[in-house]
Amino acid sequence: MSLFDQISKEIMAAMKAHDQVRLEALRGAKKELLEAKTAKPQGTELTDDEAIKVLKKMVKQRKDAAQIFVGQGRQDLADGELQQATVLEEYLPAALTAEQLEAAVKEIIAQSGATSIKEMGKVMGLANKALAGKADGKEISDCVKKLLA
Repeated sequence: MSLFDQISKEIMAAMKAHDQVRLEALRGAKKELLEAKTAKPQGTELTDDEAIKVLKKMVKQRKDAAQIFVGQGRQDLADGELQQATVLEEYLPAALTAEQLEAAVKEIIAQSGATSIKEMGKVMGLANKALAGKADGKEISDCVKKLLA
């Protein structure tokens, strides 16, 4: 079952359970996934990898919005955004721990033969491809800087 189908099924369960936070988060996710699907050429399906990218973007948007709401003294709105982000995170693969990320980046650096910070671009290109969906780009960048410095 694709991620899109799973979310559609979960919407029905959330309706039956009268879980408004979950329902709102999943409806938003389905909307974004439908938009991503229709942006593609007709007849092509949305892959799970593409769906994961959309969901990660949505989680980041929810967390950013929550920070803004906290800054404006609207904790009630921030809580709602964070609850939706938590629901969406359930559909994302588990992120790498700091140790796993560091080990993966060390391996990529060894494969590329990079020895200095000047070769960071080469390493980042390989790391972003290898770790796509498993780690945030900023975390990868910070780890590469630390190991090459």
